[in-house]
Amino acid sequence: MRTKIGLAGALAALLLAGGLEAAALAGDKPLPPGHPPVGGARPFAIEPPPPGAGQGDKALTWDVPAGWVAEKPANPMRRAQYRIPGPGGEAQCVVFYFGPGLGGEPRANALRWAGQFRPAGGKTPEEALKTETRRVGGVEVLVVEIEGTYVGMMGGGPPKPGYMLLGAIAKGPDANWFFKLTGPAETVKAQRKAFDALIASLRPGRSGARGRHPA
Repeated sequence: MRTKIGLAGALAALLLAGGLEAAALAGDKPLPPGHPPVGGARPFAIEPPPPGAGQGDKALTWDVPAGWVAEKPANPMRRAQYRIPGPGGEAQCVVFYFGPGLGGEPRANALRWAGQFRPAGGKTPEEALKTETRRVGGVEVLVVEIEGTYVGMMGGGPPKPGYMLLGAIAKGPDANWFFKLTGPAETVKAQRKAFDALIASLRPGRSGARGRHPA
């Protein structure tokens, strides 16, 4: 059981780091040069959180900002997904929840997110990363911000200059929840107040309250 949990945690970290929200990842270690192929290798399945995880009194609830368009989450690791129109082009906010005890520590994930950017002015991602700890509704939240050229990871497409990330890692009842808003900097900056309002509305449990999004 320890091996399975460790593997799940590592895969969750990879999902957050590189945007690998596909249903599976190639799971075998690279073979040494000249090593013959090994038959029967199969990719690791990315298992969704167990039934009932992150729900009821284990849930987080938040208010959805006006103008954010809810979409069907692209995979089971996403608890919510929003398309956000704006002056610089569309941005996206995704909410991740990986299951009880999974997802990694807030600071480590903030650094992984920062590593997806190449900041201006010769700064390293860690130097350009801005973080702030807040406490809202009894929930501890690490708020993250970085701007620059978005490069993503592991085949995520061409670099995107002029991008920005606003993120929040909230300590839920049984695991961390990850809120990641990315897109053209002009749009993301225009949505800063809306994002801050979403974070300020976070509260544990009490799903189904009027005007809120029960995860």
